[in-house]
Amino acid sequence: MARQLFGTDGIRGQAGEYPLDARTAHAVGAVLGEWAGQVQPGAEVVIGMDTRESGPWLAAQVAGGLRRRGVPVRFAGLITTPGVAWLTRSGPFVAGVMISASHNPFQDNGIKIFDHSGYKLPDELEHALEEKIFAQLDQDLEPQAAGLAVDEGLDRSYVDYLAGTAAGNLHGMRLVVDCANGAAAHLAPELFEKLGARVTPIACTPDGRNINEDCGALHVEALRLRVLAERAHAGVAFDGDADRAILVSERGAIIDGDCVLLIAGRALLGAGRLRGPNGCPTVVATVMSNLGLERAFTGLGVRLLRTAVGDKYVLEEMKRCGANLGGEQSGHVIFHDHATTGDGMLTALRVLEIAQRAGAGIDDLVRDLEIYPQRLVNVRVRNRKPLGELAQAGAEIRAAEQAFGAAGRVLVRFSGTEPLVRVMVEGPDLERVESFAGRIAQALHAELG
Repeated sequence: MARQLFGTDGIRGQAGEYPLDARTAHAVGAVLGEWAGQVQPGAEVVIGMDTRESGPWLAAQVAGGLRRRGVPVRFAGLITTPGVAWLTRSGPFVAGVMISASHNPFQDNGIKIFDHSGYKLPDELEHALEEKIFAQLDQDLEPQAAGLAVDEGLDRSYVDYLAGTAAGNLHGMRLVVDCANGAAAHLAPELFEKLGARVTPIACTPDGRNINEDCGALHVEALRLRVLAERAHAGVAFDGDADRAILVSERGAIIDGDCVLLIAGRALLGAGRLRGPNGCPTVVATVMSNLGLERAFTGLGVRLLRTAVGDKYVLEEMKRCGANLGGEQSGHVIFHDHATTGDGMLTALRVLEIAQRAGAGIDDLVRDLEIYPQRLVNVRVRNRKPLGELAQAGAEIRAAEQAFGAAGRVLVRFSGTEPLVRVMVEGPDLERVESFAGRIAQALHAELG
C-alpha cells in the first residue's frame, strides 16, 4: 500500500479501490472527527457531493467515521465544491467535506476537506492527518456507513448568497447553461433564473455515470453550437463540481479563464477595487496564462504574478500579496472578496453582470486581447523520471526556448492527478509552436512512455 493519501487536491482515485475504498473513507472520517473534537468540541461537519454513483456510499462512510468519534454531521447532498467551502465558513461547521473528482470521469472520486475558514487544509495538517489515517487502517477498524438525510436548506442558502453578491440583475438575458451533468445541475439554472435570465439548460440530467461525459467545461463545442442555434446572449459550461467555468459569447467565441481575468480585472480596476501589495493593482495567474494577458494587464498598469499550475498555488499567492483576483486559464477563477476557492457559478455571474452593465457581448469585453498561439499536448507516461534527466526531451525544450527567446514560452510538467506529462508551447508563429510542441511530446513519449 502506497503511504500517501493527499495529493494536490485532496484524496483522489478510482472509487472502490484504495484510497477511495470503504475502509479508507471511514478512517478519514474517524481521524477528521478526532481533529474536529479537539478544535471545537460539539461542532458539526458538513458533507456534500457531486453526482457520481459512488458519492452516496463514500459520503456515508466518511460520515460513519465522524459519528464514530461523536461528531454531528449535516448532509448538503448534491452541491458544488465552492458551495461546501462557503457553507463551512458561514455556518456552524468546524470542517467541510466534498466528495468529488472534479473534471475526472465518473469512475473516479475524491475527498476534499475544508476547515472553518473555508480554505482547503494546509499541507502540514494534511500530513499530520495522513499519518493518523494510516495508523487507523493498521488497526483494521471495521467500516460502518452512516445513514444520511439531505438538509434541503443548505444548498438554497448558498444560491441565495451568490444572488446577493450581484449588484444588478440579468433581466432580458438569454443563457444556455451546461452543468456537465454534475453538481451545478439543479443550482446554476436556479441562480440565473432567480436574477431574471431566461435559461436553456443542457447536460443537467445526471444519472451517476454521465458526469463530464462529452459536456461541461472540458467539452464546450455542444454548448457553442447551442448558443448559436438559440441566438442566446451567452453560454456557460461548468465542470463536474462547478469550481470552474468556461463561457461562450453570442458569436460563438470561447471565453476562458484568461479572458475572465481581463474582464473582471478591468472592471475592478475601473471601480478602484483591484488590490495588490503596496497599493499596486495585481492579478495572480499561473504559468499557463497566455503572454497576451500579461501584456494587456501591463498596458493597464496592472501587475500579473504567475504561480505553478493549480488553484491552490494561486490562492496561496493571493493571500500572500493581498490580491483579490486570481485564477487559471482553465476557468478556475477566485474572487477573494466573495469566495475562498474557485467558483464557477460566481465567475459566470460576475462576467454576465459586467456585460449587462456595459450593454455589450462578453467577447466585446476582450476584443483588444491579443492571444499568442499556444499548444497543449498531454503525453501519457509510465514513470516519472525527473525531467532534467531526459536528454532527448531536454534538447528539444532548449531548442524551442532558444528559437522563441522572450517572444515565447515552453512549459513541461507532470500532472498532479493523472499519469501525464503536460507540454505547453507558446509563441508568435502557430506553425513553429505546433512543430516544437510535437517534437517535445514525441521525445517525452520515447523516454517515458
